[in-house]
Amino acid sequence: MNDPFGRNIDYLRISITDRCNERCLYCMPEGYKGWAQKPDHMTADEIVRAVETAAGLGFRKFRLTGGEPLIRHDIVEIAERVWNLPGVETLGLSTNGTRLAALAEPLKRAGVRSINVSLDALDPVLYHSITGGEVASVLGGLAAARTAGFERIKLNTVLLKGRNETEYAPLVEYAAKHGHPLRFIELMPLSREEGWTEASFLPIAGVVGLLGGRTAFEAAPETRLGHGPAAYHRHLPSGAVVGFIGALTKIDFCASCNKLRLTADGKLRPCLGRHGEVDLLPALRSGTAVDVRNKFLECLAGKPEDHLFNADYQPQRPMIAIGG
Repeated sequence: MNDPFGRNIDYLRISITDRCNERCLYCMPEGYKGWAQKPDHMTADEIVRAVETAAGLGFRKFRLTGGEPLIRHDIVEIAERVWNLPGVETLGLSTNGTRLAALAEPLKRAGVRSINVSLDALDPVLYHSITGGEVASVLGGLAAARTAGFERIKLNTVLLKGRNETEYAPLVEYAAKHGHPLRFIELMPLSREEGWTEASFLPIAGVVGLLGGRTAFEAAPETRLGHGPAAYHRHLPSGAVVGFIGALTKIDFCASCNKLRLTADGKLRPCLGRHGEVDLLPALRSGTAVDVRNKFLECLAGKPEDHLFNADYQPQRPMIAIGG
């Protein structure tokens, strides 16, 4: 499955809800409440049908996202049904971790192989100011995930200048202690105005400087942890594996893009940083298998070469409505 620019597209990220129990500055607009009517969200059957079609086209890597996917009562059922589909080789899940303590074991049994957990601070007060949540529940979820024995547990930290710079070193130490790869992610213009301003943007080079500079890191080009765009390094003072996702400052960021996204309301998106969408939901609800397949092919054919984040991009959907 190649796109118009010769990239192999074999990874589908599926948002199963736009609802969340946190209110992160960089993700959810003030007052956002999601769709009020349940029919606007894909059902478990529709999600499974979409994945089945994608797997038949050659997609092999799948990730369940949100919003917060663990607030759906049928999350374990969805994971199990997706994992048991022919052609599905990997199944991951992205979560804020607040409900992971109770669900880690069931998710592991259902087939989830890797977990990505958002963790923007370890300090409880600072964490609450960024997310509206409680970091203790996230750390409890991470402990449960370690006990469950997932193949990989990664941490995601969004770089927020003026807010969480003091947390980067403690987060690296925490990652090293528990053996979790830690990814630092540049802020993208997909949030409410309070979360996205020029003053709040910290480039990857900035966090490298705060953690000891280039000499504190050793490139690990052979390290491939998952299917995303992170470039991994070893932080020599701590031994932590650290990944950098620089969507705005890495010139060739889109060169290896391998994914499509499916939103909770059934829209296929070929690019996070452009507005184009293909409405899959009518085909899922009343179309034939060929109709569903053709929508995937339409989206693939429309995949652009790169994003528009550096071209005064104005999002029409916030991050939570697209899927992390």
